[in-house]
Amino acid sequence: MAEDQHALALNGVSKAFGGLRAVDAVTLAVRPGERRALIGPNGAGKTTLFTLISGELPVTSGSIRLFGRDVTGVAAHRRAALGLARTFQITNLFRTLTVLENCLLAVQALESTKFVMLRPLGRYRGLADRARAALGSVGLGDRAGTEVRHLSHGEQRQLEIALALAGRPRVLLLDEPCAGLSPAESHMMADLLRRLDPAITVLIIEHDMDIALEIAHHVTVLHYGRVIADGLRDEVKANPLVREIYLGA
Repeated sequence: MAEDQHALALNGVSKAFGGLRAVDAVTLAVRPGERRALIGPNGAGKTTLFTLISGELPVTSGSIRLFGRDVTGVAAHRRAALGLARTFQITNLFRTLTVLENCLLAVQALESTKFVMLRPLGRYRGLADRARAALGSVGLGDRAGTEVRHLSHGEQRQLEIALALAGRPRVLLLDEPCAGLSPAESHMMADLLRRLDPAITVLIIEHDMDIALEIAHHVTVLHYGRVIADGLRDEVKANPLVREIYLGA
């Protein structure tokens, strides 16, 4: 597949912090609609790689392309406008606002209405409909009026997915969406993610390899910032180096 046909393409992407090379010459290509898992032990550089892809940190070297467009030097908010969204390891929600209000803010973020200060958000019927649809897609439709502080940790994770979906992303970066969840909640989250719109390209960081393999068919393994394996999940699971480094086999 030509580079401009990939949803996301990284070529030799590196990030150095002084003498530490947190991400080291990472090259990968993700097809439109693909579910890709990015796994590796703690400190492998997974989250740093996400911050480079989303534009929150500049790369030291290499290039990043989004649907064929070079976005290496493009600001994070402009990448979001091009269809890139992400979640974080630690929940980042407005706890005293309702679930719907949080989602309305996310919907508005990429619209021109964000510059209109005097009209209540609730007056924009289209935005409210989109927010409710995003909540419904993650199973929170009946919790719209609840303040976020009254949600369980698992429900807050679901809301973060809804906020990311509210911007109608074409590429979705999920940073450990199952962090802090019980085994039952993790499997419910995996089921939710499997039911996402198949047109959305999903790149997921997940520490739990079993959960990662439930969601993704293609897996990339990082170790000390470098790609040590990349392929279909069964191939990666059987890779001797992955078993030694990641699984402790």
